[in-house]
Amino acid sequence: MKISLFAERNIKEVLRDPLNLFFGLGFPLVLLVVLSAVNKSIPPEAGNTMFVIENVAPGLTMFGTAFMALFAGMLLSKDRTSSFLMRLFASPMKSVDFILGYTLPMLVVAAAQAAITLLASTLFGLGFSWNMLPAIFTTMLSSLLFVGLGLLFGSFLSENAAAGICGALLTNLAGWLSGIFIPLTLIGGVFQKSAELLPFYHSVQATKATLSGNFGKILPHLAVVLGYTVVIYVLAVIIFRRKMSGDNAG
Repeated sequence: MKISLFAERNIKEVLRDPLNLFFGLGFPLVLLVVLSAVNKSIPPEAGNTMFVIENVAPGLTMFGTAFMALFAGMLLSKDRTSSFLMRLFASPMKSVDFILGYTLPMLVVAAAQAAITLLASTLFGLGFSWNMLPAIFTTMLSSLLFVGLGLLFGSFLSENAAAGICGALLTNLAGWLSGIFIPLTLIGGVFQKSAELLPFYHSVQATKATLSGNFGKILPHLAVVLGYTVVIYVLAVIIFRRKMSGDNAG
C-alpha cells in the first residue's frame, strides 16, 4: 500500500508537466515522421534500407524509453531537495520502497510510449502483428535500464545536473550507440564493437527480434540489458540509502 500510494503520486507528477508528455510520448513520433521522410527521399537505386520501418520502429521504441531516465532523475532530485521527501524519510518506508515507488510509474509511461510508437509505425508501413504485445513488454523490461540510470543520478545530483545528464547526454548516447540514427555496421571498427558491448544496442535488438517473431534471439540481448540494469539498481539503492541516512542525521 505504501509503495502504490507513493507510485500514484509520482505518476501524477510526471503527467502534470506537458513538456514531459511531449518528450516521452510525442518526440519519438516526430523522429518517426522525419526518418520515414528521409528514407523515401533516398533513390531506390541507391538502396534505401537504412531507415526502413522494420528497423526504425523498434529503434524509436527504445529511444522513447530513454526519456524515462530524465523523468525519474528530475523527480527524485527535486524531491530530495524539498520538504516532501524529508517528511517521507520519517515514515516506515525503506530505500527499496522509495526506488520501487519511483520505478512503477515509469513502467506505465514506458508501456504507453511503446504502444503509441508501434501503432503509429503502422501508418508508415509496419505491418500490424500481435507480436506488438510482447514487444511492448520487452520494451518495458528494457526501460528499467533508463529508469535505473535516472534514479542513480537523481540520488546524488541536483535537479539541473540530473536533467543535463539524463536528458541531452544520455538520450544522445542511446541514439548513436544503439544504431538508430546510423546503423553500426556502416561505421564498423572499434566504434561498432564498443557499442555492441553496451546495453543500448541490445535493447533495440531485443525489441526488433520480438516484433519479427524471432523469440529465440530475444533472451541473449535481453540478458545483457538486464545485467546492466541489476548493477545500476543496486548502485541506486546503495547511494539513495546513504543519502537517506545522511539527511536524517542532518
